[in-house]
Amino acid sequence: MILLIPLLLGVTFLSFLLLKAIPGDPVLGLVGERAQPEVIEQIRDDLGVNKGVIRQYLGYIRLLLNGEFGRSYYTHRKVFDDLIVKLPNTLLLALCAMVFALPPGLLFGFISAYKKDSLIDRVVSLISVTGLSLPVFWSGLLIMLFFSLKMKLFPPSGTGDMRFLVLPALTLSLPAMATISRVTRTSVIEILTSPFIATAKAKGLKAMRITCVHVLKNALIPIITVIGLDFGSYLNGAVLTETIFGWDGIGRFTMEGIMKRDYPVIMGCVVLGTVVFVLVNAIVDVMYQYIDPRVKFNEHSR
Repeated sequence: MILLIPLLLGVTFLSFLLLKAIPGDPVLGLVGERAQPEVIEQIRDDLGVNKGVIRQYLGYIRLLLNGEFGRSYYTHRKVFDDLIVKLPNTLLLALCAMVFALPPGLLFGFISAYKKDSLIDRVVSLISVTGLSLPVFWSGLLIMLFFSLKMKLFPPSGTGDMRFLVLPALTLSLPAMATISRVTRTSVIEILTSPFIATAKAKGLKAMRITCVHVLKNALIPIITVIGLDFGSYLNGAVLTETIFGWDGIGRFTMEGIMKRDYPVIMGCVVLGTVVFVLVNAIVDVMYQYIDPRVKFNEHSR
């Protein structure tokens, strides 16, 4: 958690430099190229974009220290207030996507591991590789075409009740499902060859008990790591998915800021995404101690 401070400084500094290196002027996007030069200069002075990059960055850091993310160039609303409104939508989308991805990912991974090198294993592996390889913008459009335009089951886009949430969550869950399946397969295969599994079988324990107690518990560490990484990236804003389906979350808000060169919006999304990602991974680290006693801190071992 202490490392979050230098991490935020590094991420914000690099992001600020990259934004300033992008060709184009955000002021011209606001007023147009035919505006009077004195009007353009006045707006630049009001926004502070006519100062040096370092001075602008230090000014932004002062805003962060005061708990502010600045105001949008276009709406003049506080970026922090907009992020607080949109974050619950992204959180709901991330949770639903993980609910869709976790059960089939674990199931396919276990089946593939127990049927190693069989036809079923090859089919599951092929499906997993396909899920990882399909671009989100393409799979999202296919899902929209089939379930919305052809089957008429769900609305194609928008933000609303659960009917609007199913398609973007399903699209977002596909790569996570494939990743969880492959990681589960690898972990379970390694555990099945361990001596304690042979001992459990020799004691006459039932296969279901061996799978649920011994195999699953020991396979959870890498699986939870993958889940934490995926969930953290979802909370940062699934930019393409939210944009395709018109879901009003952090990802779509980020895309709008990029398209408009709305620097305070982009930086606010970057800072929030960094904090969320670090917090999620910190929670995952804490969970390790409760899942696997071997990673618990031992005061007597120092």
